[in-house]
Amino acid sequence: MFTSIVGNVFGFKALRALRLEDLRIPIAYAKTFQGPPHGIQVERDKLNKYGRPLLGCTIKPKLGLSAKNYGRACYECLRDCFAFCAEAIYKAQAETGEIKGHYLNATAGTCEEMIKRAVFARELGVPIVMHDYITEGFTTRNTSLAHYCRDNGLLLHIHRAMHAVIDRQKNHGMHFRVLAKALRMSGGDHIHASTVVGKLEGEREITLGFVDLLRDDFIEKDRSRGIFFTQDWASMPGVIPVASGGIHVWHLPALTEIFGDDSVLQFGGGTLGHPWGNAPSAAANRVALEACVQARNEGRDLAREGNEIIKAACKWSPELAAACEVWKAIKFDFAPVDTID
Repeated sequence: MFTSIVGNVFGFKALRALRLEDLRIPIAYAKTFQGPPHGIQVERDKLNKYGRPLLGCTIKPKLGLSAKNYGRACYECLRDCFAFCAEAIYKAQAETGEIKGHYLNATAGTCEEMIKRAVFARELGVPIVMHDYITEGFTTRNTSLAHYCRDNGLLLHIHRAMHAVIDRQKNHGMHFRVLAKALRMSGGDHIHASTVVGKLEGEREITLGFVDLLRDDFIEKDRSRGIFFTQDWASMPGVIPVASGGIHVWHLPALTEIFGDDSVLQFGGGTLGHPWGNAPSAAANRVALEACVQARNEGRDLAREGNEIIKAACKWSPELAAACEVWKAIKFDFAPVDTID
């Protein structure tokens, strides 16, 4: 598909710049793809998590920890209810009675090595693996891994590393909504999709536009959200958007209101920067999320009352109170580059 649509044309001398904003996938073509290995509902069934977003933590530093210390960091976060290493997972599950997971990275230099890593993850008994679908390639490698994950009951987390090289400039490249459609066809159970409120690029309405293209079965044309074509996925399973990048407890009301239940809220430094350590921070994030979900279910306005909801929860969670004190001044108030005009 991309060979025909964005192949040689981007290299023509006559063009100073060219950008693909959107494309419509015909139903007949979409049906030739398996799509996500499992989809949203099957993932919830596997994890036994319903009625709220899933919580995750990106281990920091990403490089430099010994195997033992990396496992300890995983355990401390998973123990206090982050739904997203093997011994850490089993220990956390035994202590909490909840299903836990850790994204074992299957990204590799060859397709054969990638599958070997996925096989190893399955043998360890972990429920999920990760893949960098742009740096490795989504035509063969990601699709092959998605098929393996479906056949062997593994969930597939997709990282979009390098996407901004392709989609950040407004006058050249292709928009992320195009890459998101490609990923849904190639296969992934969740994918990073901006945060709106965090450190990464993402205007609210445009982000919600491609989030709908990831999750929903039928999406109407809506230029105000950057959706240029009506898209019918013909019942292809949906992909869960992952909000990750510069988020912390004060962002939880907005994140819950923006992304809803079918999302993963993934905290990295927003967890491991807690002054009391990883485990208290994991508890703080869980308390804050459940306070937001309860308030929403009671009919409260998260956008308007979010800070009051978090402050009230601090009264019965010293871990959350400490986290709120650390992150109270951290904001990312930058004008978005990705706008409709």
